[in-house]
Amino acid sequence: MRKLQPEAELRFWCDFKFAPQAKATLAKFDTTIPVSRIVAGKLRRYNHLTVLRQLFWFSLMAKNVGDMFLVVFGIVQSCFKLIIWRPDVVFTKGGFVCLPVGLAAHWLRIPLVIHDSDAHPGLTNRILSRWASQIATGAPLEYYSYPKDRSHYVGIPVAKELVPVTAKQQADAKSKWGVASDRPLLVVTGGGLGAMRINNTVLAVKNELMKLGSVVLVAGTAQYDELRAQLPANNEHFQLYSFVTEMPSLLSAADIVIARAGATTILELAALAKPTILIPNAKLTGGHQVKNANVYLEDQAVRVVVEDDMETEPQLLVLAVKELLQSPTESRAMAARFHKFARPDAAHDMANLIISAIK
Repeated sequence: MRKLQPEAELRFWCDFKFAPQAKATLAKFDTTIPVSRIVAGKLRRYNHLTVLRQLFWFSLMAKNVGDMFLVVFGIVQSCFKLIIWRPDVVFTKGGFVCLPVGLAAHWLRIPLVIHDSDAHPGLTNRILSRWASQIATGAPLEYYSYPKDRSHYVGIPVAKELVPVTAKQQADAKSKWGVASDRPLLVVTGGGLGAMRINNTVLAVKNELMKLGSVVLVAGTAQYDELRAQLPANNEHFQLYSFVTEMPSLLSAADIVIARAGATTILELAALAKPTILIPNAKLTGGHQVKNANVYLEDQAVRVVVEDDMETEPQLLVLAVKELLQSPTESRAMAARFHKFARPDAAHDMANLIISAIK
């Protein structure tokens, strides 16, 4: 957007929980973009539980009912903020905070553009797609039921630094992060808020993983203090972080990445052409991470470890890492297949789509 419309005024809105990470991320790019918090609630649904079990889970239902009031409050708040600012276009990415903002934009007749990263359309985007001027997708259109006349497969915008690196560039990145340059580096990340079951598995098999290479665990903010108390200070063989703002640099240093199957994370790793082990969270709404992972597993572009199996038998994670390290030719071929999914022009195409929606 800055390249195509240098004079554009940009503002970023998010929920309260994500605001600190949003500010840190945006500050690395443009300190002039203000971050505003929007009150929002979500409909908690779990893919591994039947509808009946969820209906009789009274504490869950109480939270859902309570969050409905938050959604209403968020719509009023969004209308108020949009009336004051009156932007030319609103762009939403599909999280639960996007629902009140998107509905407010629709009611105020402000053009709305949405982007769906996951191969399984989320509830917010399914609702907002009825009124969106343009709809962009992260996976091919065959995975979606959106109106084809307004839908465009653009891929997922990722940082421009996310490109395959040379051996020297990888060695320099390892040196920057203070990890051993003569050993494989395993980077494990569960996203900004972390993934407790992945964190606990890494903790359980830490010694076995360290025999295979150095380990950097980005544990997320929720469990960081607990893990920090159980682990030694960061050194060249094992490092622990709560959140990393310079993720492209860390991923460039990695020989193998172990990650959740969030759509953006997957495409970032595809852009880097990194041998990747995905551990999808099967409990999330609609099983969207499982569906994301299967898109790439079908083309043998990634390895997938089932989280329930891994939790019962943590050695499955060690075995998956060992297999990749012991088969470097196949690992490189897998990474090359993965890289074919990268769409380096996604950010440019997405920005053009947003601009085209302005009245």
